[in-house]
Amino acid sequence: MKIFFLTWKSFGNEDVIDAFRKEGHEVVEFAYSDKDEPDDAAAVAKMTRQIRQAAADCVFSFNYFPVVALACKELGMPYLSWIYDSPYVRIYHYSIAYPTNYVFVFDSSIYLEFHNAGIQTVHFLPMAANTERLNAMADFKAFQKTGWRNACEVAFIGSLYTEAHNFYDRLTGIRDYTRGYLEGLMAAQKQVYGYNFVQETLKAHPELIEDMRQFLPMTPGHDSVESVEYLFAQYVINRQITAMERKELLGEVAERFGLDLYTPDQDFRMKGCTNHGKVDYYDMAPYVFKTAKINLNISLRSILAGMPLRAFDIMGAGGFLLTNFQPDFLEFFVPGEDFVYFESRVDLMDKIAYYLAHEEERRQIAENGHRKIEEQHTYRHRVREMLSCL
Repeated sequence: MKIFFLTWKSFGNEDVIDAFRKEGHEVVEFAYSDKDEPDDAAAVAKMTRQIRQAAADCVFSFNYFPVVALACKELGMPYLSWIYDSPYVRIYHYSIAYPTNYVFVFDSSIYLEFHNAGIQTVHFLPMAANTERLNAMADFKAFQKTGWRNACEVAFIGSLYTEAHNFYDRLTGIRDYTRGYLEGLMAAQKQVYGYNFVQETLKAHPELIEDMRQFLPMTPGHDSVESVEYLFAQYVINRQITAMERKELLGEVAERFGLDLYTPDQDFRMKGCTNHGKVDYYDMAPYVFKTAKINLNISLRSILAGMPLRAFDIMGAGGFLLTNFQPDFLEFFVPGEDFVYFESRVDLMDKIAYYLAHEEERRQIAENGHRKIEEQHTYRHRVREMLSCL
């Protein structure tokens, strides 16, 4: 099969291209800008010509782009898209229901939302890891000659959301009642893993939405069906909860156990934390996962049930994963055998202390998780699953 592969600045491009080719398919790479809007007829026509000229059998992209969906519908060609971002508002574009679409989401709750609405083009597909590439990255001594090394036993790679574009900080003039309600809502949600009630709470209180819209005028697109509650819940409130939660949890971890932090905000400081700055996804992150005794995952709160890509990267590299609870883990992995999850701040601290003191148990869990990724959750497995839907 000949696959027209749209490349942009997404994680996993190299791994999926490698998987397609190892499965015997031809891949034609095409650099794509995701700035085109679906109501731009010239952009749709241009994309249609480019796909036709490639003489491909199907189109693939990470994340879903309505411009591409419109072009594929015109051509009668299958469009496979695998969404790894959350939230991802483009999935609510009206074109999602086109019969030429095969849209794969890593969060089962998003799949169920569309399935229950009668949309048959959205499928559930967890993320993956390229264990062949990760297993080959075993020369630690050569890599350490570059001057890199972990300073602590616990590591976290990810954003603290202290960078720009924090929408919550723009709500400077909302009423005291609104701010108090939102602060209470965020404090309550921080105590609960495995179920997110922010969006349904906002839906029940439209007066909060109207107050926030005066200072942050979010509006659903004219050609899509997302709700204003979705926009505020996922892009504003859940993002702010994640920022608060990561700083609070990582701060206590750093003070009690020490922490290697790899994050875009190089100026961030906290007691007991070594901030290494941003880490390269392909060349450096796997070494962090392999050498840290404990790798933390604190999921973005807009990921309602799914397993983030970070979790697969950690286990795929052979690292020990300690994550917040997410329901989808239980569909594929065994807690305490393949990975470990925590249910509260106290539980997190207790489990870090326990697994730092029980090296053999920690090592066995990491090995089990890696083996299961290798046997069931590589990109080659996912490529076969996607193509089997055509």
